[in-house]
Amino acid sequence: MSGARAEVGVVSNRAEALTLPRPALLVIEPIEKYLDARGFGSGPLRWRRIGDGQSNITFLIERDGLVLVLRRGPRPPLPPSAHDMVREARIQQAAAAAGLPVAKILDICEDLDLLGVPFYLMEFVDGLVITDELPEQFHDPLEHRAISESAVLTLAQLHRADVSAGPLAQLGKSEGYLSRQVKRFSALWPGNTQRELPLFDRLSDWLAGHLPESSDAALVHGDYRIGNLLYAPHCPARVNCVLDWEMSTLGDPLADLGYFLATYSAPGEQATPLDLTPVTANPGFPNRSQLAKLYQAETGRSIDNLPWYQALALWKGAVFCEAIYSRWLRGERPEDTSFAPGLASGVPRLLEAARQTLELEL
Repeated sequence: MSGARAEVGVVSNRAEALTLPRPALLVIEPIEKYLDARGFGSGPLRWRRIGDGQSNITFLIERDGLVLVLRRGPRPPLPPSAHDMVREARIQQAAAAAGLPVAKILDICEDLDLLGVPFYLMEFVDGLVITDELPEQFHDPLEHRAISESAVLTLAQLHRADVSAGPLAQLGKSEGYLSRQVKRFSALWPGNTQRELPLFDRLSDWLAGHLPESSDAALVHGDYRIGNLLYAPHCPARVNCVLDWEMSTLGDPLADLGYFLATYSAPGEQATPLDLTPVTANPGFPNRSQLAKLYQAETGRSIDNLPWYQALALWKGAVFCEAIYSRWLRGERPEDTSFAPGLASGVPRLLEAARQTLELEL
């Protein structure tokens, strides 16, 4: 077993997996047998990690000319209902049936004997993920605008999907979505933190006391950002696949827009852990206001309360990030030497950004 493979949690067989201090992320031999039984290629398996997720894990799998993507949750133990790979796969199947741009799900495995958690296989879609660097073909400033505008137009497409019937209608109830979000994340905070950050509770109270009236129900992606989009590998820039559907449900579509804009970097601003698309701070990218107006023109929805939704995204981001920080403090993320330690100051910056977005004195 190579040291590099063991370090990232990939081993050849179950015997090697038992030598690791933590559960393996990928065990080659059982997965090869699983693929054999389902007719997914033959011969030795080659793999590499893809994606920038901090929780769920995605591998590119190649064997005998066949290219697949394997997606699994993090190592156990998992919080109840979190990292539900089976549900995520079913959501993508429903989205595909509605004509939305998603990768085809090929197989869903709930057998915990293989990797210790459920996983699914999906087709490989050729394309480019854009986060902190621009692909060479998109260096023209005209392509910068196309990158952002295509993301907003695709979001509008998701929000136009019919959720009144069919598989999408089964994703959850949309009534009370915003209230449930605030209550749920307020309740998660005490178990996620090991320190005192009073601004969190002040923001919680303010958000709960100023809930906007939701627009019509829609499919909410829950993690919609440029880094979760796969762009066609040629000009003009356009989205050809939406990734990472774990948090999708039915609810208020402006929650997606608020999150998208909260993760959209702007020049001259202090960065937060939710600045997940640093390239958009470069010249030629539209600003948040321009993109919000494009969304409004495409959907006809009012954006008058958009700061509330952006603050919600930043505040929720603080909850997620604080959980990662606490896991690091407990020694559960020993391989993380940059992101998690930086959350000591990153989480307070998220809370302060939410306060500033609302222009509040709290």
